[in-house]
Amino acid sequence: MPLPASAAWLFLIVAVPVGLWVAYTDLSRMKITNAAVVTLFAGYVVLGYFALPWAGYLWGYVHLIVVLVIAIALNAVGAVGAGDAKFAAAAAPMIATGDIAPLLYLFCLCLLGGWAIHRIARMTPLRRMAPDWASWTSGRRFPMGLPLAMTLIAYLGLVANRGL
Repeated sequence: MPLPASAAWLFLIVAVPVGLWVAYTDLSRMKITNAAVVTLFAGYVVLGYFALPWAGYLWGYVHLIVVLVIAIALNAVGAVGAGDAKFAAAAAPMIATGDIAPLLYLFCLCLLGGWAIHRIARMTPLRRMAPDWASWTSGRRFPMGLPLAMTLIAYLGLVANRGL
């Protein structure tokens, strides 16, 4: 079942501020807070109830469980952080199953773009704007909250504008 454009617009109401919050906290502290994850999920619980048909709304919870199980396994082997896993699971109900392939392409673009922007900013005078961000000195670790938030916002924006 495709995600209706009207639902994507409603989800953007919560996804944009939470996505910005997640990107900021992950860049500055290398942490995605539980409060951000709960806020995103609560946004789905409330807005999804009104925006989606009943069957689609309930399938969103299945998406959450599937992504959470996969993300916990990835976290257990050290592939992703716990905050990244929780954020991906909280975002999963807002994604239509039929959009998985384009979503993965979009995530790859956001990951490459976010990584490049972060690494370039880290080596330029832009770094002086936020000199004490933990992500500047995190070594090989990368704040995945940035591309995850970018992906969710871009996906919902494309669906809202019938671009996906």
